[in-house]
Amino acid sequence: MSGSAHVVVGAGLIGRRVARLLIDRGDAVTLLTRRGTELPGARPVTADASDTAALTAAAEGARTIFLCANPAVYSAEEWGKTWPPIFRAAIGAAHSTGAGLVVMGNLYPYGQQDGPMTEHSPELTTSPKGLIRKAGWEAVKAAHDAGELRGVEVRASDYFGAGSSGTAHLGEGFFVPIMESKTARVVGDPTAPHSWSYLDDIATTLVAAADYDGEWGRVWHVPSGEPHARTEIAATLDDWFGTRGHVAGIPQLVLRTMALGSPMMRGVLEESYQFRHPFVIDAAETERMLGVHATPWEEALRDTAQSYRKLF
Repeated sequence: MSGSAHVVVGAGLIGRRVARLLIDRGDAVTLLTRRGTELPGARPVTADASDTAALTAAAEGARTIFLCANPAVYSAEEWGKTWPPIFRAAIGAAHSTGAGLVVMGNLYPYGQQDGPMTEHSPELTTSPKGLIRKAGWEAVKAAHDAGELRGVEVRASDYFGAGSSGTAHLGEGFFVPIMESKTARVVGDPTAPHSWSYLDDIATTLVAAADYDGEWGRVWHVPSGEPHARTEIAATLDDWFGTRGHVAGIPQLVLRTMALGSPMMRGVLEESYQFRHPFVIDAAETERMLGVHATPWEEALRDTAQSYRKLF
């Protein structure tokens, strides 16, 4: 659907990739950020994502609002302050302008499940951040069901890819120690199978969800391939690069101690169940209906690893 206009809210790792995909196919993109971030081919707008009037003005004439914003602080306290007004602003702007609302989401609403999470798994979360994200999607879904807007949420597992920050579970803090033949300290059980969503695949799925001409008001999952334990990933990297890196889990007692003085670490502790047990996303329905697929694992992993080799 090239030639359309869109608003991308947020210029992080995902927002930039979404904007780039849209620009490259000939769409007009407005990039709304707090700092007026510039991206070649996009129109920058400086505004807070919670500013309904500013977002509405930016979205006039747009076909889609991509909500790719994310609070800078990973804590329930920060999320509780920032997410509700962001969702209210996005819902208000979509309702006023008629733009479709595509929300970048995560798997937190599902809580701990006994098997792979599908697009229709029950939302069992009891964690503070999971409840915040669950409430945000429920508000979008209620507005959709009331005929006030068209809304969908695209959910991904933990992301990886070039540029992943040091705080990402499969980011700089993992790759660099392994590739320096050191030990990467990780949350949870490093032998537990875990799904990883490649950044490029997340962006592709968001755009495909916006292009979908079927029924909205639903959740999509980012195709993420087979799950991989972090011990397996470390062994693969060692094999490729001739390194001798290792991975070791941070004991729960240590995490609890760290959480006492750090809101961010409290957030990590609350969601650490995702790394103590198998955590697997199933995107078969999304793949079938949207025609999107995961980048081959070895290709995605090697491209990501090569991006970190440049740091040495």
